[in-house]
Amino acid sequence: PRTPARGSRAAQLLHRVLTCVIDALPRRSVTRTASTLHTAAITMTARGLLAAVAIAAAAAVAAADIPVYVMLQLDVVNSNNELNDPNGLKSQLQQLASGGVAGVMGDVWWGLCERSAPQAYNFSAYKELADMVQGAGMSYHPVMSFHQCGGNVGDKCNIPLPSWARSTSTDGVWYQDAQGNKDYEYISLFADETAAFGGRTPIQIYGDYMSAFASAMGAHMGSTIKSVEVSMGPAGEMRYPSYPLSRWSFCGVGEFQCYGSLALANLAAAASAAGHPEWGHGGPDNAGSYNSHPGDTGFFSSGGQDNYMSDYGRFFLGWYSGELLAHGDRVLSAATSALGGGIEVAGKVSGIHWWYKDPSHAAELTAGYWNTDGHDAYADISAMFAKHGAKFDFTCMEMEDNQQPASCACGPFELVQQAKTAADSAGIAFAGENALPRYDQTAYNTIIQQSTSGGHDIEDFTYLRLGPTLLGGGNWNTFTNFVNAMKGKR
Repeated sequence: PRTPARGSRAAQLLHRVLTCVIDALPRRSVTRTASTLHTAAITMTARGLLAAVAIAAAAAVAAADIPVYVMLQLDVVNSNNELNDPNGLKSQLQQLASGGVAGVMGDVWWGLCERSAPQAYNFSAYKELADMVQGAGMSYHPVMSFHQCGGNVGDKCNIPLPSWARSTSTDGVWYQDAQGNKDYEYISLFADETAAFGGRTPIQIYGDYMSAFASAMGAHMGSTIKSVEVSMGPAGEMRYPSYPLSRWSFCGVGEFQCYGSLALANLAAAASAAGHPEWGHGGPDNAGSYNSHPGDTGFFSSGGQDNYMSDYGRFFLGWYSGELLAHGDRVLSAATSALGGGIEVAGKVSGIHWWYKDPSHAAELTAGYWNTDGHDAYADISAMFAKHGAKFDFTCMEMEDNQQPASCACGPFELVQQAKTAADSAGIAFAGENALPRYDQTAYNTIIQQSTSGGHDIEDFTYLRLGPTLLGGGNWNTFTNFVNAMKGKR
């Protein structure tokens, strides 16, 4: 806080005290409390000294908590666009609130809410959900889920994209691998500005949907709902669908997804602009297949010809990752415009930890994260997020390296640290999730460590996922102890 120009001796004393308080807080907490503390300092009188110190201390303590949210079931709203078991859900929400949980996060499926026809929206079940969350005294973090449910780890529902979107006759709007396999989880980023859906582009569709959602939620926006996450790829993550479960198994490197007609046209133009039109006919032909390991390929081998460090490799990876970043930029622009001021926008980034300790970072590369050869994918993503003031949501917070197969060169612990550092350096909020359900104290200890280590404290944590296993007996007690342990950590 600024030093009071003039005032009582008590005000000067309080200013020094508050400066010490602020200096002791992490940077993220400072931004939340500095205004309150400064106001207290410059309006201080001797009579109000003790009261103001108490207020300042309370503000600092409140800002020091890391709130814990819980992810709702994927099918909390069923295929009829109705709440599944509303009475049971209400009871679960009340139990979460009693355990100190700050709120819940959940998907608002495009495939349900705009299913019947373009711009024929039905958010009634989600409005009922928001009412219920508000009644429990918690916050609601909705996810604008423009991806399908089904086909990824942990998916236990089948909610495809709207049939009117899937039936488009425009070529190239779906991701496609080198074998010609198309992926229908999420519209290809190369179609972002193609009016292939009743005269609208995907970016326009997403913006219209988010505007309609905000309108439907009414007074909940800015109160019950203060943060909205936006899907930017399969599983709601900003990435290419490089490891679909129908063709991939852990820990394959995955495959590049750039063989649709729109993607190839984009690549050809970029290659010509780079003076190498011969590079514009597709992805690398020596990158193996979905279940290859880096050493099985030429492209991901350090000594391979035309590998990831070659002139060609750098061109291709720069183009591939750059197009993903441009897609994220377009979607987040649409989100901030549609949702308006006062709503925090968030994007999720995948925790691709396998082959992280291999020099190539092969699995990250096929997903669109150029995180090798002197490039920091997460710094690039953070810089793009920072343009929109967006929160960086990341996963695998519960994982330790020694819990993964040694043969897959996994580095989840270091990966989280890299992503956290990148977000902090860009001055944006960082949020965490666990990748897989865990109920043991070891996992919670790792989450706490990752949430607070290195001076890069996370904004909030979302536990995956709500259900009877979490809420029952010993698991619930362990979880509530974890929630309490996250208080006072920032």
